[in-house]
Amino acid sequence: MKVLSIDTSNYVLGIGLLDGETVLGEYISNIKKNHSVRVMPAIQTLMDECGVKPGDLSKIVVAEGPGSYTGVRIGVTIAKTLAWTLKIPLTGVSSLEVAAASAGRYFDGYVSPFFDARRGQIYTGLYKFENQKLLVEKEDQLVLSVDWVKMLNEMDHKVLFTSNDLKLHEQVIKDGLGDKAIFAEITEHNPRPAELALLGRDKEPVDLHTFVPNYIRLAEAEANWLKAQENNK
Repeated sequence: MKVLSIDTSNYVLGIGLLDGETVLGEYISNIKKNHSVRVMPAIQTLMDECGVKPGDLSKIVVAEGPGSYTGVRIGVTIAKTLAWTLKIPLTGVSSLEVAAASAGRYFDGYVSPFFDARRGQIYTGLYKFENQKLLVEKEDQLVLSVDWVKMLNEMDHKVLFTSNDLKLHEQVIKDGLGDKAIFAEITEHNPRPAELALLGRDKEPVDLHTFVPNYIRLAEAEANWLKAQENNK
């Protein structure tokens, strides 16, 4: 079973190819460039390198968000188009779940991946590995980092933090958790597309026509439009 994974939900662009229990290849970059013009060439290059043709694929797995609104939309749209064109199933996986799996597989404790959401807020969730299976302890959510840290402190467990936005919230985490806060190595902050493929490989497929990104919150423009419509009433 050959699985193609696509992650454009943040600055990291990740493309992976999984064949059963073998990782055929991965493409990862962490640069501020337009994903929309880079995804398809990256997919084509990786598939050519690995000798995989579109017709060989059995499934598409995409990081469904949260993250950058534009980035999430790009990945989901391309994944849906490929799945529909190739007539193969599509599965969505939380972008935070991928980050947790990429850094915390061998950590004995809780894992808190996060993405900066501005104004002191973060997208985050709480995960834990048990018997090599990733479990969700706290659902993905949008929260002030100070409130999240306060909640984690009450749980009284060591927590592994992983994020390319770590510097923006590191002091808040240190102040709130002290020695209970563990920070992933710099090589572990980029979500791995092979982990994305593995997480989605055996997951139930979605309905292509109804599947949408998980933004967790509305884009600011959408929220303002809805507010304006409500006021007009």
